[in-house]
Amino acid sequence: MDERGSPAFDGDSLTEREAVGVAAGARDGAEATDGSVADGAADAAIVDGILTEGPTGDDGPVDRGLAPGDPVVERERVRTFIESSIGAADADGVVVNMSGGLDSTVTAALAVEALGADRVYGLILPCNKVGAHHARDAEALADALGIEHDTVHLHSLFAQFGAVAPDRFDLHDEPILSGNAVARLRMTLAYLAANATNRLVCGTSNRSELLLGYFTKHGDGGADVHPIGHLYKTEVRALASELDVPEFVVEKPPTAGFLPGQRDADDLGAPYDVIDRVLRLGVDRGLDAATIAERLSGEDADTEIDEETVEDLLARHRATDHKRSTPAVPTGRGR
Repeated sequence: MDERGSPAFDGDSLTEREAVGVAAGARDGAEATDGSVADGAADAAIVDGILTEGPTGDDGPVDRGLAPGDPVVERERVRTFIESSIGAADADGVVVNMSGGLDSTVTAALAVEALGADRVYGLILPCNKVGAHHARDAEALADALGIEHDTVHLHSLFAQFGAVAPDRFDLHDEPILSGNAVARLRMTLAYLAANATNRLVCGTSNRSELLLGYFTKHGDGGADVHPIGHLYKTEVRALASELDVPEFVVEKPPTAGFLPGQRDADDLGAPYDVIDRVLRLGVDRGLDAATIAERLSGEDADTEIDEETVEDLLARHRATDHKRSTPAVPTGRGR
């Protein structure tokens, strides 16, 4: 695993854990993911609907139109991107926050293939009972990848943070405020590790999340590189299969993992299979909501998508534009 380009996962190394991981999630009513409560911003930028950070093709940012990327091609593209990014920064490796979910597992695996296990460090940062068994999954995945990793339980740190925050910003019974605060504590620890070891923080957000602003500003959205930021969630799933990511990870329903029973599909109003098709047509192709709904609900479509759902998704994309841009500054000053 220490050699660049070697497969990160070794066959059925976690086969026995597959049923355990899925069953644990079903009992607790929540699954692990790499998303956060939807509020915040990242270092990503969008130009003509294409992410300008993350892996690119020979002629700039990747634009595949409506066709999903070839997992074999994307595997090599991301590995090359990680290796070149580390080289350009003269860094010694990467730090990856691992949740036990699909996106962070795929990101960590690709980093291992690009750099070798000795240059990838995993942080596992549960904060409540919902995340406890997912942390155990993440530890097993980190062991399987052969990377150094540490688990830090954030409950006491978050409790102290809440205790010193002004009373007017009470975090009790405020899941969005609390979830975003925890995401920012996680990224604080990631950058502590990165600064201490001369590494880059490797973000785990995918293109679907970035385009919808479904990440926390300066939390999981804050990173030095987003290796899978050009891939829609459905493409990440396909890449996971190419990487031999254990089935118990792939089968977990995407969720922020902060509240029992919460699912990304409930927050966003549609599953990623639908979301990705809408974003490809609406963002990548610039079609309006009515045209998208008509096209996706045609006679040959396997799922009917109403225009209201399409408009809601496109509206979320427009409303979160600030989250994909660097902070605005006044313009027009003479030089």
